[in-house]
Amino acid sequence: MIESKSFRWNECRTIAALLGTVAMGLAANAQSDEHALDTLQVHGFLSQALVITDDNNFFGQSSQDEGSFEFTEIGLNVSLRPHQDVLVAAQVLSRRAGGNSSDAEPKLDYGLVDYQMISNQERTLGIQLGRIKNPFGFYNQTRDVAFTRPSILLPQSIYFDRTRSLALTGDGLTLYLEERLDSGVVRGQLGLGEPQAGDDLSQTLQLQRIAGSFNPQQSTIAQVRYEHDGGRIVAAVSNANVKSRIESHYQGVNDGDFYFTPWIFSLQYNQELWSITAEYALRRSGFKNFNPTSLNFNTTGESWYLQYTRRFYDNWQWLIRYDSLISNRNDPSGKDFEAKGLGPAHTQFAEDLTFGLQWTPHPQVMLAGEYHHVDGTGWLPIQDNQDFSATSRRWNMWLFQLSLRF
Repeated sequence: MIESKSFRWNECRTIAALLGTVAMGLAANAQSDEHALDTLQVHGFLSQALVITDDNNFFGQSSQDEGSFEFTEIGLNVSLRPHQDVLVAAQVLSRRAGGNSSDAEPKLDYGLVDYQMISNQERTLGIQLGRIKNPFGFYNQTRDVAFTRPSILLPQSIYFDRTRSLALTGDGLTLYLEERLDSGVVRGQLGLGEPQAGDDLSQTLQLQRIAGSFNPQQSTIAQVRYEHDGGRIVAAVSNANVKSRIESHYQGVNDGDFYFTPWIFSLQYNQELWSITAEYALRRSGFKNFNPTSLNFNTTGESWYLQYTRRFYDNWQWLIRYDSLISNRNDPSGKDFEAKGLGPAHTQFAEDLTFGLQWTPHPQVMLAGEYHHVDGTGWLPIQDNQDFSATSRRWNMWLFQLSLRF
């Protein structure tokens, strides 16, 4: 079984303590700013969902009895400006999405020091150090806060929940530059660091046949984003080169490498009462340098979605979305996959038609519900469906969620 060398809770506390020490040191040295504590902000959020499916399971045993309540998100974040050019911020997150109750153990979601070297009316140039949320598409950096999502579930073809650890954060540094033009704003980010490689990754890649451990290597991620006319049109391109060494503990198998190089193209058009959003991704991933070479593979997947949201009565919003996932462009139907005895064909694709509704009766309270009709199980969580031969190709899902924030 593959083990992950990602950070555990004790290591998260170490990082948080380090960030706190840096913040206090900067505050002590900022003699010209006597009101640093006035910038202290503390916010939190809580979301609880009910998931019901007619077949298959999603975030717990959702196809049994009254459904599953095993989708809970609780977060607490804090930020402080010890100097006008320095921001220190961190967030602790407890999240359970099926699996064991131990999965809800609080973890350091992000923790960073942000220093702006240039900040004026024309541009901002800065650097962030620590555990940083990856700029991946439109929603990755805020994906765990329900109030920032257009729906209870983000499009699973782009924002995989079953391999979220890989895309979510990295430990390292990020350089960013924002240029304010007459027509809009251009923002670029370039990050260098080590990705997280949690148990969800090894389960999805079905690496039980290899005894060993993930050892994340230096990886890069970059995004260029343009907002035109105050955000009426938003476009972004994201790219990553994620690498991890797999140290083999199995006799007769040498060490190998895992790689993941996605491209994501994002476009959004906004009007006062409605928005259209589309994202398209090409995802190249695989193993290399293993001996025996039969363990090596190279696959290019394809994903896209088209989403329409409509706002009405000030605090209501409805949504319709079509979401498509193909795990292997050379085998879109999964027939070759099934012919090789690797599993059902429907595990290699998913087409999801979603209808959603949100009501925000108070700025700190949101109620949401949505319906999914899915053809395929390409993004179905493996931890909730250990025997994929027993899953159904076509299935339906209903979700209901209460979200609070302060």
